[in-house]
Amino acid sequence: METSDKKRILIVEDEAQISRFLQLELEYENYSASVCADGREALGLALENDFDLIILDVMLPSLNGIEVLRRLRQSKQTPVIILTARDQVVDKVTGLDIGADDYMTKPFAIEELLARIRLHTKRAAAPASALSCGKLSVNSEARVATYDGHTIDLTKKEFDLLEYLMKNRNIVVGREKLLDAVWGFDFYGSTNVVDVYIRYLRSKIDDVYGVELIETVRGAGYVIR
Repeated sequence: METSDKKRILIVEDEAQISRFLQLELEYENYSASVCADGREALGLALENDFDLIILDVMLPSLNGIEVLRRLRQSKQTPVIILTARDQVVDKVTGLDIGADDYMTKPFAIEELLARIRLHTKRAAAPASALSCGKLSVNSEARVATYDGHTIDLTKKEFDLLEYLMKNRNIVVGREKLLDAVWGFDFYGSTNVVDVYIRYLRSKIDDVYGVELIETVRGAGYVIR
């Protein structure tokens, strides 16, 4: 029986066998699952409806998944899990940088996908919280970071990294943990990506405002105090 408290998930997948499998599995888990096989149509549905999560393929007719995500992120922060056969590191980095919350490759284990769905819908439903450290403030719901009232222009991954450091204020966080928390535990790449994004944050906060908020703890990781 349909209930109003079911999480609504949009499956964007042009392989009918996969989309039907996902729909049946999600409905068995008590989700409300809608299916779409066209990128342009999917974008319209995502913008017009308040889905709790979107499962998005990359190779789609009309509009590819990366472009769907890019346009969606201009106005909505609906959690998105990219589910695709494209498994190159550059594809994963591109998807995550544009705004995907997670990235899984085919073939996939349905149990793992369900676990990630639970994780991201739980995060999205969590109450908004405002984090602050001196004049630096992060609004998790609005996904806006400010310093002394001035908005800091951040990419999704820069924001996620800053937010995680703020949530763990005064705790030294290692590169591996940051990589898992911000890029996902299936990210295949060097931990150097963390150092690169720390430099991005410092160039936009520390260098601009003449502060030293993000501290390097040699051999241990990074911390905001």
